[in-house]
Amino acid sequence: MIERKAVALVSGGLDSMLAVRVVQDQGIQVEGLNFFTGFCVEGHTHAIRKNTKPKRNNALWVAERLGVKLHFVDVVEDYRDVVLNPKYGYGANLNPCLDCKIFMVRRAYEWMRGHGFDFIVTGEVVGQRPKSQRKDTLPIVQDDSGAGDLLLRPLCAKRLPPTRPERGGWVERERLFDFSGRSRKPQMALAKAYGLDDYAQPAGGCCFLTDSQYSAKLTDLWNSRGDRAYDLDDIVLLKVGRHIRPRPGFKVIIAREEGEGRFLTGFRKRFISIKTLSHGGPEALIDGVVTESDIELAARLVARYGQGRNCESVRVEVRVLSGSTRELAVRPFTPQEIPGEWIL
Repeated sequence: MIERKAVALVSGGLDSMLAVRVVQDQGIQVEGLNFFTGFCVEGHTHAIRKNTKPKRNNALWVAERLGVKLHFVDVVEDYRDVVLNPKYGYGANLNPCLDCKIFMVRRAYEWMRGHGFDFIVTGEVVGQRPKSQRKDTLPIVQDDSGAGDLLLRPLCAKRLPPTRPERGGWVERERLFDFSGRSRKPQMALAKAYGLDDYAQPAGGCCFLTDSQYSAKLTDLWNSRGDRAYDLDDIVLLKVGRHIRPRPGFKVIIAREEGEGRFLTGFRKRFISIKTLSHGGPEALIDGVVTESDIELAARLVARYGQGRNCESVRVEVRVLSGSTRELAVRPFTPQEIPGEWIL
């Protein structure tokens, strides 16, 4: 009998973990794919911020727990068109959920064919996501990705037409599931039955594009530049610090804690940077073409978020792109002097 092999989309969440486990239970060899778009919550945030509790990469944790080889695939460049021109539009924010799933399944299908695997596994559940996991949109993913009936969704398979792995006897349909809806109680019960614990708690996905604040910052970036292009540095910087825009074309990014401050120092060759000297305070970057008065305004904002916020004067260091520095003495802004519309 031919040993069948499946490639699974492994996000690190509960559903993808269970989908892999269900298929493994039927003697299928499984390897995982994790696509790096740049927008994943875990992609940089845990590494940037200072935490007393160690953080883990949940996709790696799932793969290790299940004994699955995991392949990371960088799709930052290819994914740009999905973000900028989604055929099926956006969700509540800038999340191109349906186009995103089609993209990832298509890439998984290409990988499957190139590596001698037989079918694809995902953790999708009918009715769980309002845009990409409806009963009328699940077939779109199969058709537009090219995967067709080689795409198996073990957690809701019994609510869908039988796929080729089921019809061909590669997996037993009766040992698959019929989950539906947004409740995770059935998945949590199944995880308990498998003895799987300490998994990532379901929290609405791992993509920053589903977050309203992040989406607002990205929209602001595009509006300020008059161009919807972006690069990886742009994606990452939108995850870090307070973003304050006093006027179009001029933004200040101020670290909120020590880890973010260390991270921002790595961008000193790309942006003018400011740090406090006379008092403890945050690292900050200036994004845009600025005047001398803009630099002073930015310095006052930085002083506002430092330990000298209640002092008459705070000394700051301004570092320009050439690496040369100079000092300024500024009066910190008071909270009342910072218009609410400046805060992104």
